[in-house]
Amino acid sequence: QGILREGLEDVKQFFKANGSCRLPLSPSLLVKGIVPRDCSYFNSNAVPLKLSFQNVDPLGENIRVIFKCGDDLRQDMLTLQMIRIMNKIWVQEGLDMRMVIFRCFSTGRGRGMVEMIPNAETLRKIQVEHGVTGSFKDRPLADWLQKHNPEEDEYEKAVENFIYSCAGCCVATYVLGICDRHNDNIMLKTTGHMFHIDFGRFLGHAQMFGNIKRDRAPFVFTSDMAYVINGGDKPSSRFHDFVDLCCQAYNLIRKHTHLFLNLLGLMLSCGIPELSDLEDLKYVYDALRPQDSDADATTYFTRLIESSLGSVATKLNFFIHNLAQMKFTGSDARPTLSFAPRTHTIKTSGRIRDVFLCRHERVFNPSKGYTYVVKVQRESPGEVTFVQRTFEEFQELHNKLRLLFPSSLLPSFPSRFVIGRSRGEAVAERRKEELNGYIWHLIHAAPEVAECDLIYTFFHPLPRDEKAAGTNPAPKPADATWARPLGKVGGEVKLSISYKNNKLFIMVMHIRGLPPLQDGNDPDPYVKTYLLPDPQKTTKRKTKVARKTCNPTYNEMLVYDGIPRGDLQQRELRLSVLSEEGFWENILLGEVGIRLRDLDLAQEKMGWFALGSRGHGTL
Repeated sequence: QGILREGLEDVKQFFKANGSCRLPLSPSLLVKGIVPRDCSYFNSNAVPLKLSFQNVDPLGENIRVIFKCGDDLRQDMLTLQMIRIMNKIWVQEGLDMRMVIFRCFSTGRGRGMVEMIPNAETLRKIQVEHGVTGSFKDRPLADWLQKHNPEEDEYEKAVENFIYSCAGCCVATYVLGICDRHNDNIMLKTTGHMFHIDFGRFLGHAQMFGNIKRDRAPFVFTSDMAYVINGGDKPSSRFHDFVDLCCQAYNLIRKHTHLFLNLLGLMLSCGIPELSDLEDLKYVYDALRPQDSDADATTYFTRLIESSLGSVATKLNFFIHNLAQMKFTGSDARPTLSFAPRTHTIKTSGRIRDVFLCRHERVFNPSKGYTYVVKVQRESPGEVTFVQRTFEEFQELHNKLRLLFPSSLLPSFPSRFVIGRSRGEAVAERRKEELNGYIWHLIHAAPEVAECDLIYTFFHPLPRDEKAAGTNPAPKPADATWARPLGKVGGEVKLSISYKNNKLFIMVMHIRGLPPLQDGNDPDPYVKTYLLPDPQKTTKRKTKVARKTCNPTYNEMLVYDGIPRGDLQQRELRLSVLSEEGFWENILLGEVGIRLRDLDLAQEKMGWFALGSRGHGTL
């Protein structure tokens, strides 16, 4: 801090002598001074500076930039230029991936300026609001977006932005081989836009721990990102949209393989260490797989998504980074509640006289569970408010209070563990009584506890409380805004059917809306096809088995070879969806028969087919 203040004095003297100057980031940015109180530094290895300049325009806000010394920002400039070109290709093809692309400018050897994106936070800061193990939890990103987008339509828009931008980031970081991905160089805007920063390693030049690559997954796509997309912890139809977006964006970039190879090839002689020979170009060539068909590339990228989502190494890397950053965190940092946008105090809110937990309510959005309605009475005459809090939010309050006060000053918190298979309603009723006792003891505790900012923030109404005041909205499933009404019970299957060179190609893409099994569990679905008539059953083809889901994604190609075009008119495709049951007989979930003569196979046919009892398929 001392060194920073000394350096800022020199900058102030510069502005006294020169009046104003233009920032290298853009000639349009004219500044007349520095704002020392808004300047600080980041805790990464190069210790970049966070600078705030006074805008010459009296109506303009301060201009915030990052100044880095010790990193070759030409590599960042090149990476951002490649991502900008990818974005132009997508937009020209009618696909807006909602990418956030910021300015970056190298001002000398190993130094330069980077634009700061407002209203954005690193994934690490979002995750550690749920504790140092926040990177292993599924809800932090969804809860953070909910906090900043309390209205339902705002939240749905933020999730939509997240789906598009996350898909764009997955494709761009994979194609360019961007490494050293941890939760401090991936950021999220309050509007749901996700973006990556700090491109110090690319083209597959990963950091190593001994002989082990630090970046083990093809790209960063974790279960907390999937939780936002699905609207919960089970796959939904929104995940199908995400996979389709990734594959579509990937195939559009593959069409321009030569453009990217030529542009990067022009930079081989510029002295960037990680772009110095043909092996580096070969990385991009191999990632784009120009020899593959679009269908093969779709299958390939779907497997990459599954591999990234199943990678424990990414979360472990995030966790290690959380631990490494703990030593930099100042001891004066006060704990805050992850679901509250701002802190409230006894002065700003008014003294609380009494609290009473009235009832519990079933909620479906953003996920299924119970919320508890608390009546809050303040000393101001007649001031009564109602707030809704979940059991997990009560638990977070207790955990944050334990960081500030010894356990002897705090009441004991109800156990979160439930013995046996108790019904949700019964558990919620029992917890209501226990939580009522807990909050009564809290506000009658010692003054330093009862009057602390955490408690006054917890009981201050949030936008969601004000919206729900006096109403009891009908429960609404989390993905009602995206899911299309289904014509038949039994779900739908999305297929792409094409015919070329005496080969019939059936791409099994997704299934949505499968019914659960009779015991209430989700099925383990797979797809089986026959080309009828087939008395010998030689045309059987199968996909892999998806585990415990009613909305599986496959993107698998089933091929029938050696079928003359005239023969197609007599054939029917019989597709069955079954649940694998181990030792028992597999359970039929639904099937569809598609008469191939009804389809014009001169061009690819893609669409959703309703699954039901034995009958003919409708597209």
